[in-house]
Amino acid sequence: MLAAPAVTPADTTAPSPRRGVLRLGLAAVGGVLADVAFPDRGWWPVGFVAVAMLVLAGSRGGGRTTALVWFAWGQTFFLLHLGWAREAAGPVAWVALSVLQAGLLAVAGALWSWADRAAILARRPMLRALVFASVWVAGEQLRSVWPFGGFPWGRLAFSQTDGPLLSLAWLGGAPLVSFAVAFIGALLALATVAAGRRAARRVLVAAALTGAMLGLGTLIPLGVEPEAGTLRTGVVQGNVPADRGRPDRAEVVLANHVQGTAAVATQAPGGLDLVVWPENASDVDPRTNADAAAQVWEASDAVRAPILVGTDRYEPEGRYNDIVVWDPERGPVDSYAKQRPAPFGEYVPLRGLIRVFSSQVDRVEVDMVAGTAPAVVDIPVVRLGRAVPVATVICFEVAFDDLVRNAVRQGAQVLVVPTNNASFGWTAQSTQQLAMSRLRAVETGRATIQASTVGVSAVIEPDGTLVQRTDLFTPATMTADLPLRTSLTPAVRAGPAPIILAVLIAAAAATSGAANAWRRRADRSSRPASQAHTPASPEHEEYQPT
Repeated sequence: MLAAPAVTPADTTAPSPRRGVLRLGLAAVGGVLADVAFPDRGWWPVGFVAVAMLVLAGSRGGGRTTALVWFAWGQTFFLLHLGWAREAAGPVAWVALSVLQAGLLAVAGALWSWADRAAILARRPMLRALVFASVWVAGEQLRSVWPFGGFPWGRLAFSQTDGPLLSLAWLGGAPLVSFAVAFIGALLALATVAAGRRAARRVLVAAALTGAMLGLGTLIPLGVEPEAGTLRTGVVQGNVPADRGRPDRAEVVLANHVQGTAAVATQAPGGLDLVVWPENASDVDPRTNADAAAQVWEASDAVRAPILVGTDRYEPEGRYNDIVVWDPERGPVDSYAKQRPAPFGEYVPLRGLIRVFSSQVDRVEVDMVAGTAPAVVDIPVVRLGRAVPVATVICFEVAFDDLVRNAVRQGAQVLVVPTNNASFGWTAQSTQQLAMSRLRAVETGRATIQASTVGVSAVIEPDGTLVQRTDLFTPATMTADLPLRTSLTPAVRAGPAPIILAVLIAAAAATSGAANAWRRRADRSSRPASQAHTPASPEHEEYQPT
């Protein structure tokens, strides 16, 4: 794949329909395998094979062919990976989201087809693999920011939480882990082609680089020890009624979490510093509703510690998704409003247009408004005699690099991910989200709590180790002493630098490739007719778009 044979007149012929079908079939199988690498199956090495199949399927294809191959890979992957969207929003939204994400992946495929034309990549297969991985990361970044604020779900990094590449998040966050998966996948494609040509040296080099990349993860020292004491934390998963249409559903969910708080108080004889409730634990705002306030006061009295309460706040401009710090003495003392509401799930862009295709848009009756403050709240901890800053990225926000990173740079010593997975049923959505939380723990060097209304809830150490987890749709509680950490990992210090570097490499290669293609077309058009089908100049004999 990454080192094609010399250009011959046969290379200029149009591909046969059979070859096109084989390309698309190979890509589609690769997309299926990509989903296998993610939770619930979590067979992380299969991710490398999935990328290799994408590279091989697009081998020696032009821009349109490569884009179509990447679309086919993305379409099968996203239809499987985002199956929870069908459960939550119906088949139309599920298919539309999958097609959109596959289309954005096709844009990255077109970019790769141009980048691979760069003359500097000829006879340099390892450099080709590096550029391919950079293009992949640039494509993931495009999906993470556009449209409607982006949708970073399905990044390759999130498939590696049980493998050695997870530790790379400490160095460069999710972008570096995704880069490593794409790089190894491209090397695997290279080794496959080289083995077919009996090019043993290239096979050995590809194997050595793959081993080095995997081995690097095992050598990174991930700190887990406390640097500023510990936080005795309780987690309550209250569960929800099975009947989604139950009129008193919100009240029942709140009561479940009050009961769970009373239970978790008995599990910590030495007392707790904080109790974490999930997103939407009280859809009735206890700051404005006396009955809800009385129940939260009851819970705080039982545990004698601050409670993080997930609730909604209604203002004239719309609805806010808040996490409120409820102090047992003073009531609500701090809060955070979700900065990245989920499009079509929490607010509906282009509502009038979308309603033409599906009435499901009206499931969201009041659009959610984005908060503007960083995802950090201060928890008053009597035992420590100080306030502890805690990051509180809500639900899907854990997928966004900048939100998590900024919270830690604002001083957060622990990461909490309150979430509500009730709408997604028994799908893999909650475990996919758990994988993201585990990666964020390593990326930030922070102990992490994922707290869900229905599960999966979990306690995660700063090195990504899963200490405790709950099952779906069952009441549960957990307690843990979380190490408070203040040091900043290289990934947090670097900020967006890894993504910027990948985008620059991808853009430079694509620009060089476009210029090279233009020069070659100009050379061919200026040749006499008798030389029109002669091979390209020796310096480009090994080059073919892949």
